Amino acid sequence: MDKQDKIYVAGHRGMVGSAIVRKLQQEGFDNFVLRASSELDLRNQAQVQSFFAQEKPDYVFLAAAKVGGILANNTYRAEFLYDNLMIQNNIIHNSYLNGVKKLLFLGSSCIYPKLAPQPLQEDALLTGVLEPTNEPYAIAKIAGIKMCDAYRAQFGCNYISCMPTNLYGPNDNYDLEKSHVLPALIRKFHEAKKNNLPTVTIWGTGSPLREFLHVDDLADACYYLMQTYNEPGLVNIGVGEDISIKDLAHLVKNIIGFEGEIVHDLTKPDGTPRKLMDVSKLHRAGWKAKIALEEGIKSVYDGLKGQNWF
Repeated sequence: MDKQDKIYVAGHRGMVGSAIVRKLQQEGFDNFVLRASSELDLRNQAQVQSFFAQEKPDYVFLAAAKVGGILANNTYRAEFLYDNLMIQNNIIHNSYLNGVKKLLFLGSSCIYPKLAPQPLQEDALLTGVLEPTNEPYAIAKIAGIKMCDAYRAQFGCNYISCMPTNLYGPNDNYDLEKSHVLPALIRKFHEAKKNNLPTVTIWGTGSPLREFLHVDDLADACYYLMQTYNEPGLVNIGVGEDISIKDLAHLVKNIIGFEGEIVHDLTKPDGTPRKLMDVSKLHRAGWKAKIALEEGIKSVYDGLKGQNWF
């Protein structure tokens, strides 16, 4: 990418999109074309078609998506499938129609089969049954990967796909109904400390293993891949290490300074037993994560306190 190139970051107000914009700004890029969802409904074919025809971006980071945790995925199944399919179909197709030089499509580690061998390798895609609670979202993201590959094969488009592991960082969602596990834990422990509650309840047994990547690391990886990677298929983006939900809860508890007890609600689902990314392909491509989990959570919590968010 040259500094004068016009860059469209779809979803620039979300956690991932805003991190990508920050990274690009740090690297000296300032020719952005950005639209909030109130200005451009990415599910609307005519609106997206008009936007691309008018703006003609050179590079596209496709970070816009309807996202959420287990509860949101399982409750809004139709919306997660429809909205995500429409968003990515409209952006990918109109990128092709308007000569976008390169597009990076962001998916999720939930694309892999529920019981795929760990750590998750890229070639495990479509080798087994998906986790039922987030199947609609996963199917949409799998379709996005295949769409990028199809446009590459048929039209010669340089579209690449990367699959981040669980993310956290600035501009995360702390709504307890719709958030992922780490921001939910941060909010729960903070509110319990503030209100002098004796306990904090976490879902399930706490035994599932999860990997967590700071979104600034993800943005750094996306920038690196956009500059250097030009292959079909997909690339995992992660740290290559995981932690149990129980241990994560204790880590967050200690960082926030909550002195009560942790209680497990065994009526709630655990979800996938383990999700660890095999990041050897990414390492071979020349990139590794830099932000350690404890350091990252501390910085996020300090940032929230600094903004008087709570």
